[in-house]
Amino acid sequence: MINTLIYAVVSIPSIIVLSLLVAVLMNKKIKGVSIYRTIYFLPVVAAPSAVAMIWRWMFNDDYGLVNELLSKVGLTGPAWLSDPNVAIYSVIIVGIWSAIGYNMVLFLAGLQEIPKDYYEAADIDGASSWQQFFQITLPLVTPTLFFVVVTTVINAFQVFDVIFMMIAPSSEAMLKTQSLAYLFYKHSFILNDKGYGSAIVVFLLCIILLITALQMKLQKKWVNY
Repeated sequence: MINTLIYAVVSIPSIIVLSLLVAVLMNKKIKGVSIYRTIYFLPVVAAPSAVAMIWRWMFNDDYGLVNELLSKVGLTGPAWLSDPNVAIYSVIIVGIWSAIGYNMVLFLAGLQEIPKDYYEAADIDGASSWQQFFQITLPLVTPTLFFVVVTTVINAFQVFDVIFMMIAPSSEAMLKTQSLAYLFYKHSFILNDKGYGSAIVVFLLCIILLITALQMKLQKKWVNY
């Protein structure tokens, strides 16, 4: 449970903030913006197995790209996938990287629905870019933001594939990275303990339903339809 909470607490705000910032940048008139949008969306359409292979190579202790780059600046990289204290954050990094593209598209659609007249009026009034973002963009994109928050929370609590494909089952790091979804898989299909596995998935379902119900109730206080 604690591993799932760590993953959720770190990844959810990171995904939402980064996705919104990227969407705001991709909504501007930049040369080659279509190419940039495609690049950011590529992780969404890439096969999870391919993504895992790439990141396992990049995080490899001996010849990985990440540690190689760190060594160039005089730093010694950690054992990204085998150190129990680091592995969970390696999984979080991959989870964030994989989710930004999809949420960026959702935010981009919401941003393009905002009338340009609002920004033109704000320019005339002398509003800065930050003022326009917090007083125009953010309030008007809250319906999309609400949907992204709900789906991101659900996906975070259901994380499984990244852990399954990146962390070796025999590694000490597995105890510090296995999520509730992975525990369900482990007990149901490896240990053949269907009863315990069913209890885990019901518990996970209750958590997701409770959080979603709370979000639905609180949306009236901050979502502008």
